[in-house]
Amino acid sequence: MHALRRLSLALLLLTAFIASANPQAQQVWQLLDYIAVDYPEAVQDGVVVSELEYDEMQEFSASVSERLAQLPEASGRTGLIAQAGLLQAAIDDKASAADVGRQARGLAEALLQVYPVPRGPRQVPDLGGAAALYRDHCASCHGAQGAGDGPAGVALEPAPIDFTDVERARQRSVFALQQVIENGLDGTAMAGYPQLSEHDRWALAFHIGQFAFPEDQAGRGRALWEQRADVRAALPDLDALVQVLPVDIAGLEEADADALNAWLRRQPGAVAASVGGGNDGLLDLAKTRLREGVEAYADGDYKRARDKVLSAYLDGFEPIEPLLAIRDSGLLVEVEGAMQQLRSSIGALAPQAEVEAQAEQLSALLDRTRMVINDQTRGSAGAAFVGALTILLREGLEALLLVIAMIAFLRKAERTDAMPYVHAGWVGALIAGGATWLVATRLVEISGSSREVTEGIAALIAAAVLVSVGIWMHGKSQADAWQRYIREKLSGALSRGSAWFLFLLAFLIVYREAFETVLFYAALWSQGNHAAVLAGAATAVVALAAIAWAMLRYSRRLPFGKFFAASSVLLAVLAVVLAGKGVAALQEAGWLPVSLLSMPRIELLGVYPTLQGVVVQIVVLLVLLAGFGWNARNARVVTAAG
Repeated sequence: MHALRRLSLALLLLTAFIASANPQAQQVWQLLDYIAVDYPEAVQDGVVVSELEYDEMQEFSASVSERLAQLPEASGRTGLIAQAGLLQAAIDDKASAADVGRQARGLAEALLQVYPVPRGPRQVPDLGGAAALYRDHCASCHGAQGAGDGPAGVALEPAPIDFTDVERARQRSVFALQQVIENGLDGTAMAGYPQLSEHDRWALAFHIGQFAFPEDQAGRGRALWEQRADVRAALPDLDALVQVLPVDIAGLEEADADALNAWLRRQPGAVAASVGGGNDGLLDLAKTRLREGVEAYADGDYKRARDKVLSAYLDGFEPIEPLLAIRDSGLLVEVEGAMQQLRSSIGALAPQAEVEAQAEQLSALLDRTRMVINDQTRGSAGAAFVGALTILLREGLEALLLVIAMIAFLRKAERTDAMPYVHAGWVGALIAGGATWLVATRLVEISGSSREVTEGIAALIAAAVLVSVGIWMHGKSQADAWQRYIREKLSGALSRGSAWFLFLLAFLIVYREAFETVLFYAALWSQGNHAAVLAGAATAVVALAAIAWAMLRYSRRLPFGKFFAASSVLLAVLAVVLAGKGVAALQEAGWLPVSLLSMPRIELLGVYPTLQGVVVQIVVLLVLLAGFGWNARNARVVTAAG
């Protein structure tokens, strides 16, 4: 027992010993990094080209030796001091930049082996407030664009660093930038900012690291990241990302490395999202954003809390939503409901304990999601076939109903000359859906917000169109009204505007369903079992074709009045459904607030338990009823007039 106590005490003393050494070791590391980067500005080809820079190099190398000698005793410290002496001698001898850089970086790495310090952020930095941090703390000296030309830096010696200098930036890691932000740099006017949170220091380091790599290169960098498995393997996590020198990434050519840094220094979450085949990293990101949202709420920063929780859904959970819908739709409904509940509570400024409890429940649901997503037994060929079949049937049937109604209407009106516009609309939508597949799987990732906004706006526009068409068709459900329409409107050619209206309606309805189908199929395709997916899709296409044939055949036998009455009711129901789905999609994108109601969710009818969605659906229903009532009144008046 006494031996155990002595061992515990020794471990505690060692921990405190290393902790006290870390700030000093960090300062030595910064000096070594500065030497490795700036020595070429002092000496070239054995000749001093800047006396000021050379004096600084000598001063810094001497300071390294002195500071190493002052560090607490540790195994390996003697070797570090010897290496520092060799570096100092190399600088005195005006050695080559390559030699000095190699020695300085080797010593820096050895230093962190003996006196370890955390070398990466604990979570993905949120760069949303980084520009404001830079403006408040850095721009006065380094300039608004990072060029080292700020008004407060004019008289400083040495001058503030030019962050836009790409040659210099290629030699600076994000970790190096973060260390200077945290501790400052001795011998210069650069002071540290220990008062900033660790999270803010990392965000600021990533922001500063962007200046030399323009945003217009980021698209190319994103493509490299997504297409090159060797590049992703070279940067397996955030620690690797912040420590690597831009010039040393996976043996890339200089231009490619620059482009990759332009992307990753703006989107560090891409590294986290690539872990575990993407899904584990995305769920980690969702939980991180969730935790940050709760912390912001506790601090009274309610806007930041709302933004973080919304990001947890859009950036972390939404990309895997299609796969979860295929594997466990019930769990998907639970997660979405919990997300909405938490956002509603934050919007209503609920008690902190309530928000924390809801966040814990949501976190547990995300853990269940991880188990379902990673369960290989759910990814069988049979499951892929059923998933592909049901997805296409579900999404395709809604669009099919409308297109068949339009085709049947034109046939009964004997206006087949307008049929090409309808066919062009739905065929064009399918082509656009194929292009969306290409974009989503080969070129770029469609963001969660873009998905929801696209679906939401398309649904609301289509709902508005269906309201007007439904009321119009209901007005023609009386046989005499239809005969008058035939005489007055269809004796001449269909107007170009009306024909394009049919095209737009067919395109909007079909593309909305194609867009959603593409997202589900992309998730299925990524899991393998391609033959089963294709078989399921083919079976669904055959089933939809059979349904279309039966509907067209039956519609031919219906009298005019019954056909238009049935069609108007169908379009009215679709309008109400799409209105509800459109509002729900915009709520998920954060475009509309969320106020929950205690009522069931009926996804088939587009009914979601939110005040906003229900109100919009009631308004649409009232407009339809008013239109139908007006039509009925007019029909009675016409009948009475004889």
